[in-house]
Order: sequence, then C-alpha cells, then structure tokens
Amino acid sequence: MRDDIFDLRSALDVLRDIPGELQQVERPMSLQAELIGYYHKLAARGTSRRPTRLGPTMLFTNIQDWPGARIAIGVMGSRRRVGCLLGVDETRLPHFYNDCLKQLVPPVEIPSAQAACHEEVHLASDPDFDLRSLLPVPLTTVRDAGPYITMGLCYASDPDDRSARNAAVHRLCIQGRDEMTIGFGGYRHMGVFRDKAFAKGKGLPISINIGLDPALYLASSFEPPTTPLGFDELSVAGAMRGRAVELTRCAAIDEMCIANAEIVIEGELVPDYQLKEDQNTGSGRGLPEFPGYSGPARMCPVVKVKAVTCRRNPILQTCIGSSEEHVNMAGIPNEASVLSYAQAAVPGLVQNVYCPPSGCGKFDIIVQVQKKSPADEGKQRQMALGALGVLPETKNLFIVDEDVDIFDPYDVQWALTTRFRPDLDMICAPGVRCHIGDPTEKQFYDPNLRENGLGTKVIYDASVPFKLKESFWRPEFMDVDVSEES
Repeated sequence: MRDDIFDLRSALDVLRDIPGELQQVERPMSLQAELIGYYHKLAARGTSRRPTRLGPTMLFTNIQDWPGARIAIGVMGSRRRVGCLLGVDETRLPHFYNDCLKQLVPPVEIPSAQAACHEEVHLASDPDFDLRSLLPVPLTTVRDAGPYITMGLCYASDPDDRSARNAAVHRLCIQGRDEMTIGFGGYRHMGVFRDKAFAKGKGLPISINIGLDPALYLASSFEPPTTPLGFDELSVAGAMRGRAVELTRCAAIDEMCIANAEIVIEGELVPDYQLKEDQNTGSGRGLPEFPGYSGPARMCPVVKVKAVTCRRNPILQTCIGSSEEHVNMAGIPNEASVLSYAQAAVPGLVQNVYCPPSGCGKFDIIVQVQKKSPADEGKQRQMALGALGVLPETKNLFIVDEDVDIFDPYDVQWALTTRFRPDLDMICAPGVRCHIGDPTEKQFYDPNLRENGLGTKVIYDASVPFKLKESFWRPEFMDVDVSEES
C-alpha cells in the first residue's frame, strides 16, 4: 500500500519518477482520432487491433485548437503500473484487493470551499455554456458515434435510501451543449437507481468524476455478488489507500462528487428521454469496447447537464475501451472475487487467479491450484463451477497446477497441450447467461439462442490428477545467481 497518491496529479508524479512509465507528448495533436491513434499504436495493447504494443502512460500537452489543455491516457495501462500505483507486487493484486474488501474505509464529506474540484464552476444556465467547448474530449476512431467520455466515474444514490450509493464507469457520448447519452449495458446498479427514480416520476442526480486517484477507478470495477446493490465502491478505494476518499456537495445538484477530481460533470438522468448515440454523425457505430470490437450505436438514456466544475488547468483523463488499461480495471476485481469465493469454499486450494488481457478481462480466467492430498481431487472442478456463478460474465475458466506460471501465456498453453484432454477434462454448461458484448453469444451468430447474451461456459481442467503427479514432474533446474549478467 502507498499513501503518497491521493489524486491524478500525484499519481502522475509517481510515474514520472519511474523510468519508462510516463511520456509527455508535446507534438501537436488533433482530437479528431489522431491523439488516440498515436497512443494506440505505441502503448494500448489489450484487445486492440494490431499493430499496437504495451507502452507508457502518456500526457498530451499540445492539443490543436485547445491552448493549455492536457489529456492523460494509460495511467493504469499495464499490470506492473497498477502494482506500482497501489504499492503491491503485480502478481499479488487479487490478494490485495481481497484484503481491502475485508477492511473497508467509508468516504467522508469535506466543505465545498476545501474541494479542489470547485476551483472553477461553470453553470449550464449560463448562455455561453457548452460541453463541446469546455472539455477537450477526443474522438477514439473516425467511425465513432461521437466524442466519448471514457473515464467518467459516475456516482449516484439509491432514491429509496440515500445512504446506499454506487460508483461505476459508464460510456458517455456528448450530444449537445448540455446533453450526454449514457450506456449501462446489462444489469448495472446505476440502472437500478435510475429505474427507481423514474418510477417515482423523478430524475436521478448523478455526478461524473474525471481525472482521479487510480485507486478509485480500480475499486469501482467490482461487480455483484461481490459488491451487492447499494455497496459504495469508494470504501474499497479508501481501504486501498488506508484513508477515506473525500467527497463534497455538488454545486448544482443534490449529490456528492469526488473532492479532488480534475473535472466533475453534474447532471440528472431524465425520465422518458432517450437519444441515439450517433444522432449527430450517423456513423452506425458506438466506440471500441473491451472485447476488441466496436458495436452498433444504441438508443440510450440522457444526462441533462447542470454544471461543470474543475480544478484550475484541469487534466482530462481518457482511455481506449479495447486497451490493456480497460482490461486491468475490469479484470483485477474479477480475480479478487474468484479468490474470495475460493478461499471460503475450498480453503487452501487456490493459490492465485489471473484474468489475461487476451480474455478481455472478463471472458477468460486462469486459476492456479495446489492439490495436497487425494481428498483434494475434484475440489478444483467444484470450485470452478461455483466461480462461474460468482462471475456471470466469464466464458472460459482454465485450471492449472502450482508449477504453471499463470501470467505466462506460453506456460498456460503448454499445460493445456500436455495436461488436458477435451473428452476427459472439459466441462460445458450451455444456455447460460454470459456477456452480450461477446459476438458469438448473439442470435446473428447462433439463431438457436433464446436470447442475445446466452452462451456456453467452459471449464478446462488442466490440473494433473493427484495420483499421477509423479508422471507429470517438471525438471527443476539449479537456481543460479545471474544478477551480474543483467
């Protein structure tokens, strides 16, 4: 755990002191897909289309037609970087997340006058107010529906119980001077809050917080059942830092916002009002998403913006949906959820868990187990069946032994090649709810599906039967000190 990071700027300072982790880009960049294209090619990796590679966080400081604007991208763009920002070995991240779930630190409120996010206040009632001229939001690709805010941490309260809150990142497309569409995608707690408010004939106040301590984004990606309805994910972020996240009252709506956010958009989800995401462009597409595809533009609810507040000279933070940054935000909480379940259901069996970037952070999960006696045989499959219920969006679960490096795709593939037979070691569960973002789980791919989003979950048990361990012994090489050679 590290306590020297409390906002985006302190996170960038930490990365600046680590060789190769932060690149300041002074080359002139257009917001019309050029800026994102530059980062994509040099640093995005993840599920993005090649050519791409894993690279540093980038801070763009020369934005065409936006004097003084700054845009940060890739802050959590590698697992190593996430570990550095949290002060944890990257291989132990799910264990750290799991520990934080057990020692929550609820957020606290501070006066508005002390909140950095209120250094500047822009009210939508001002005739000159316009989101499009206030915020330098980049276009991800030329086929996007429009400019999307991709790192907006949405924060709202349950209309039936204001002490119950939700923090989550949602896709937000700017539609006009004071309107944005918001996408929920599947069962999301913010959508439940919206439905409750709309049933009362009211809108849902919501703050959209941009440019934050990475711990807030990382904590916000937990999903049910690990974080049930009304669970405030900011309490996990507090545990990650060992101190409470500071909130403050919004300037124009009855809701809270992150006090040290670079930018806060204050608005209200409006009942009975939706817009097509691409109404201004007719592109037919949304934006790149975590599976590596760009889906169709959708009809979405609308956020009516009431105000924008910000720090002086704010930094707009963004990401690419198909980048490794998105995979890290989505995948590591899933690892912790499976680890937490396994520790309770089959204590001592599961050693570690990994959601690889190639599996989109949600679809594939690798579980490392250690069978210590004949009585452990079969527990690995019992664990896997339960884990697929804990993570309803997971498609494939791979089980490997303790001698396999789950973070090395070559080693995992070797285990699947030499320790797995489909006729003996594969378990399929067809016709269950998966993720609607997977193209193979839609009716255009399989007309026999009852509904879009249904599919088959598969367990690949590449763990060696306990009684056969000696037949699968891997040679152990001498541990030679080679530090002088590196």
